[in-house]
Parts: sequence; structure tokens; C-alpha cells
Amino acid sequence: MLKNQNIRGYLVGLLASLILLGCSSSPNKTLTATDLALNEVKFSATEYLAQAKQLKANNLKLRAQLLAAHAFLDKNQSEQAITLLAQISSQLTTNSEIQAEYRYLQSLIAYQKQQYQQALDILSYPDAWQLPRWQWRNYYQQRALLFGLVQQPIKKLQSYTSLAMYVDANEASKLNQHIWQTLSQLKQEQLASLKQQPLPKIFSGWIQLAYIAKFYGADPMQLISNLSRWQHAHSQHPAAVKLPDDLQKAINTKPYQPQKIAVLLPLTGNGSSFAEPIKAGIVNRYYKDSIQTSIQFYDTSPNVEQAYQQALTDGAEFIIGPLLPNNVVNLHQLQKSEGVRAPQLFLNQLMKPSEVENTYFFSLSPQQEAVDGALRMQRSGVKTPLVFATDNSTGRNMALAFKNEWFKLTGAEAETHFYADANKMKQTVQQAMGVSDSLSRIAQIKSLLRNKVKADFRSRRDIDAIYMLSGSRDLPLLKPFIDVSFSVFARPVPLYTSSRSRPNLGNSKKNQEYNGIIMSEAPWLMQNTAEHRTINQLWPTWSYNQQRLYTMGNDALALIGQLAQMRAFPGFQFRGESGTLSVEKNGVIRRQLQWGQYKQGVLYPL
Repeated sequence: MLKNQNIRGYLVGLLASLILLGCSSSPNKTLTATDLALNEVKFSATEYLAQAKQLKANNLKLRAQLLAAHAFLDKNQSEQAITLLAQISSQLTTNSEIQAEYRYLQSLIAYQKQQYQQALDILSYPDAWQLPRWQWRNYYQQRALLFGLVQQPIKKLQSYTSLAMYVDANEASKLNQHIWQTLSQLKQEQLASLKQQPLPKIFSGWIQLAYIAKFYGADPMQLISNLSRWQHAHSQHPAAVKLPDDLQKAINTKPYQPQKIAVLLPLTGNGSSFAEPIKAGIVNRYYKDSIQTSIQFYDTSPNVEQAYQQALTDGAEFIIGPLLPNNVVNLHQLQKSEGVRAPQLFLNQLMKPSEVENTYFFSLSPQQEAVDGALRMQRSGVKTPLVFATDNSTGRNMALAFKNEWFKLTGAEAETHFYADANKMKQTVQQAMGVSDSLSRIAQIKSLLRNKVKADFRSRRDIDAIYMLSGSRDLPLLKPFIDVSFSVFARPVPLYTSSRSRPNLGNSKKNQEYNGIIMSEAPWLMQNTAEHRTINQLWPTWSYNQQRLYTMGNDALALIGQLAQMRAFPGFQFRGESGTLSVEKNGVIRRQLQWGQYKQGVLYPL
């Protein structure tokens, strides 16, 4: 009986082997030079290794072994690949294609182990190597990926520039468009710094083009002249024959040049305290720039639609305002039914602004400030931020804006905690930072040992920044709770906050508790100029919020002549008093603020 079972098992095994053999390539087949081309893995690692044993020519044998290692990596069998590459390391020839593939596979192993910087260090080819196009393509593609993973975006773009030379025309066009769109988002100062660095010719051309677009964007004639010089100096550049679409559109777009400007504001009633600093800012910019256009103010308090119609009747060619949210909604609805009769810069935002030609929205949006906070932290190398926010509509909207932008930038969720009021603040902070759990464990141990133990609480060590989205009244309470929640074993992390937290106290001695905090703010509010001192003398009771509205009025008037170009070319930025401004496709003015840090009770620019 046992003998029959053995025979039956042998036959079943033999049959299975024959079926598998029939479904795969024969290991006895001698692979051709085409089969051993390094650009494509066609067989299994086992088959390549079997063929390597039969090959006598060292060059072909190495190719089979490299392909086997690649096949192992394709199956995430990195240990087998490591062993195989170690065996052949002493047998490598001077053939550049084999040398390059060996380094590429070593880099892939480090990449699979998430050792990204090591992978980059390994993946370095001498320029003198004569390699097929596919190998240079893989090289630059992998380096671009790795530069992105180690947070070196400029080096990533530089690799894309080289990669574009080794892909088809359609893919090259997509890469060039990505390079341009990314560079056009950089600030003028960043581009000026990059211009001074030794860079490959094509990538240097992209940098110079982006700088020209930024520097001369407000002056179409100067922009055209300098673009012509750039094209002559970079005749072989991919953007020389055909300029990027948005840049070409900006050149062809006519700027607004109104002779009559109407400003719609609530000059009387409840909204007048907000309107006063905006009006002062507009008037200041009018005289400061010696503007020759006539400006007339209209009071929207009685009826915003009447004020709007009167402005049009009086011949307004551009309209600034209105300011109050309900007025913005009502007037926007009117324009939907009657059409836009004059270009308009609303001084507030809609919940869901639609893309309407010649219509723009400018506000001191808290949500935009939170987005700016996410950008700042990501660029500063923060990996795991912790957010504390007030449990109200403003706090929740800012926290959501931060979380969405953080996920967009990093692919990670930002942890957020809300506190209802000052009484709940301490509890919220201790729970979020792991202090409550630590104290509970200590209490349990003391209970078991009858209070014969001394212990310090421990706090979380996985966070590397805290973003405090609170008002100026809450922050003096919130920061101390955070400070004392770091255990003696943990290193305190940077504390960030928004301009909403800035105290309206000019006395630096009373602001000492703010020391170390990093805060976003309108650039003008971090200066100490003669204009700033004059405003403080004229309106000594103005809060920081009112001073920010003053900067908004300044920028609203200054933007008029540049809005059309800014919308056509989203990369163009205007350095205003309220921040660095750009225009999105839907006409919303996006604002990036300046960052400062409190030292000795004073907010200094970083």
C-alpha cells in the first residue's frame, strides 16, 4: 500500500513539473544578445542564472547576472539581489553600460529600503560615459524621483530638464511644462539667487526665463524686449521656439488703464470702522504714486446696488469693492444676470468663486494664511506638525485649510485638536501631547508602590512643530500650557502661529511670553518706517487688524494696472504691503505673508 502511494505521489509531482515546464521558457535555450539586452527584463531570475552558468563570454555572463538581479528586485527580493551583486562586483568589466546598470541596481536596492540619500549617492554616472538613450532616461528619471524624496525640488527639476532630452516629444512637452509651472511659482528673490549658481545650460535658461517673467511682468513692453534678448541668447532652448502658453498670453494681454475709478465702501454705519483704514490706504497710494486717474468713493451702507449703478452712471472704468460679505454676494448675483460692465476688484471672497472674466476677489483670508503656514513648515523641513485651534468657525476653517494643504504637499495627515474655551485648553494640550496618559501611568505605579516612587511625566517625541491657531486673547494661555507639557526628556519644538494671535500691545515687556514664537504677518506691519510712524500718529487707536486693512487698501489700488497680466500668468507675483500677491485662474488674489519671530517681546522679520 505504501509503495503504491509513493508511486502515485511521484507521478503527480512529475506531471506538475511537466506542466510548469511547458508554460515557461526552456532553461536549456541559449539566450541571444537581444534576450540579454539590459533595457528589459523578459525572464525570471532563475532562468537568467541558469543561462549565466552556460555562458563563457564574461560580458554576456555579466549581463545575464545583472538581469537576474533586476528580476529579483522586480519581485521585491532585495536580499537575493544583494547577494548576487556582491558575487559579481569583482568581475565587472570597464564596459560603461554594465557599470551603469550595476550602479543603477545598487541604487534601486537602497531605494527599496527607503535609504533615499544613499540611493542618490550611489546613482552617479560620469558625463563621459557612452550609454544608450534608455539608460540615460532611467538614470535621470530615478534621480528626479530620489531628489523629490529628499526634499530637493530644484535638483529634481534639473533632472527633469535632462530627462526631457531622452523621451519622446509628447513626454518632453509635459516635462517642460512641469518645469516651467514649478519655476514660475518661485519668488523673484529665489530665482535671482539661482541665477548666480553654476547650472547646466538648459536649466539655467529656464531659470533666466522665469526671472525675466517675474521682474518685468508688470511692464509688457520691457517684458517683450527682454524675452527677445533671451530667445536670441538661447536659440536652442525648448522654450525659445515656443514660449510657455501662459507667458505668451501675458504678453498679449492688455493691462487695465482706467481714467475713472470707483470705490464702494460702507463709509457710514457698522462697517465704517473697517472702511476707514481701507480708504486711508487707497488715498495714501494715490498720492504716493502720483496717480493721474480720478477716484470717487461711494457709500454702500444705504444700498450697495444703488451705489454700484451710480458709479457706472458716473463713468467708472474700474471698481474697487464692495467690502461686506453680503454686499459682495448681492452684487455678484446682479452681475451674473446683467453681466460685468466694468472690471471689478471685490474686497472680500465668495464661498465658491466662479471664474468670471474681469472679476477679482481680494481679502485678508485666514484660510490663505493657514495654507501659507503649511508651505512654510514644509519648506522648513517639518515632518509631523501638531495643530491646536479654537473650536469656532474661524479655527475650524483655518485648521481644515492647513490640513488640506499639508496633505497636498506631503501626502500625510496633520493631527489637529480643538479646545472649546480657556477652561478646556490645558486638558486638550495634555491629552494631545501624551501627558495625560503618562501621568495616569505614574499614578497607577504610585498606587501600587504606596507612593514610594518619584517620576517625571513624559511627552510625545514624534512631533517636530506646533501650529497654534488661536486669537490674541487665547495665545498667552495656550503657549504656557504647551511649554510645560514638554517633559524633561523631550526637546521643545518650534511654535508657529498666525497674525490673528498678535497682541495689540506695543509694550515689548508685556510681550516677553511670546519670545520664540514664529508668526506670519503682513510685511508692512513688521517695518518701522516713517510712513508707519505717521499712520500711528494719525490713528493711534487702530488695532493691528485695522492696520492690515490699511495695507489692503494700498495694494488694491496698486494692483489695478497689473491684474490682467497676473491672471494671464499665474506665476507673476506682486510684492505688496499686505504680502506677496498672485492671481489664481478664478480671479482670487492669493496672499503669501512674511514670517517673523519674537525676540525680547518684539516681532522681527526672519
